[in-house]
Amino acid sequence: MPPATDSPAPASTAPATSTAAATALAAPAAATSEAPAAAKPEIQFRSDVTVELVRSSAHDSDVLFAARVSTQGEQTLEAAQDADLDTSRSKGLINYLMRDRHGSPFEHNSMTFYVQAPIFVFREFMRHRIASYNEESGRYRELNPVFYVPGPDRNLVQVGKPGAYEFLAGSPEQTELAVSEAQRVATEAYASYQRMLDAGIAREVARIVLPLSIYSSMYVTVNARSLMNFLSLRTKREGTHFPSFPQREIEMCAEKMEDFFATLMPLTYAAFNENGRVAP
Repeated sequence: MPPATDSPAPASTAPATSTAAATALAAPAAATSEAPAAAKPEIQFRSDVTVELVRSSAHDSDVLFAARVSTQGEQTLEAAQDADLDTSRSKGLINYLMRDRHGSPFEHNSMTFYVQAPIFVFREFMRHRIASYNEESGRYRELNPVFYVPGPDRNLVQVGKPGAYEFLAGSPEQTELAVSEAQRVATEAYASYQRMLDAGIAREVARIVLPLSIYSSMYVTVNARSLMNFLSLRTKREGTHFPSFPQREIEMCAEKMEDFFATLMPLTYAAFNENGRVAP
C-alpha cells in the first residue's frame, strides 16, 4: 500500500474575517451584555374565589349499596358494581337514612376540589378535620402577587353580639376605605417580600411579611357526609335546624362546592335540605 501523502488543503470559499470579528464569533458571550432580568409580575386584586371539581366518584347509588349490606349482605355486590344503577325509586331509603342520622352509608364516595382563595379562608377551611388537604407552599415556590379585596356587595358593618349578629352594607366611604387600605398594605408587603428575595433571603423567611389576604391554592378531598357537615356550618340558609353565621368569603367557597354536590348526588342533596341541612 503506498504511503500516505499530504494533500494540499482546498481553498476556503468563506469570506475573510478580521481577527476581532473572529474573536467575537468564537466568544459571543463576551461581546454581548447580560440578558435583562425577568419582569416582576403585576399585583392583582380579586373579590372572588375559584372552586373546580377535579374528579369524583360520588353517586346516590353509593349510599344505597352501603346501607343495604346491613340486611342483604353479599346480595348487594352486583348493585355495588353497577355504575348505572337506577336510583329513582330509592328516595325513601335515602331520606330515612338522613332523617334518622344513619351516617356511614354517606361516606362511600369521594369528591376532589381545586380551590383558590385568600389564606384567611384556608385557615377557616382547615378547622374542618374531615377532609384531606394539600396546599401550595410558600416555602418551595415564590407566591404570586394576587390579593383579596372586599367587593362592592360585601357587607362591612357587624351589628349584634357574637352568636346572634348580622352584617349590613357599609357606606360608600367605608367601602372605599376598606378597598384602598387593603390594596395599600398588600402592595407595600409584596414589595418588602420581593426585596427580601432579591437579597437572597429564603422564601420561607421572606413570606412572613405577606398578609392573610394573599391567595393560595389547594386540593380538598371529601366525602358526602363530611361535605354536608361543612355546608351546614359554612352556609346560611333559612329553615335550617341549626342556624350558622359563616364569614362571607368561606361561604362563597361552600356555595360553589354545594352546586357540584347537588348535581352529583341529587337524592342525597334533596334529603339533606328536607331534613334541616343537618349532616347525618
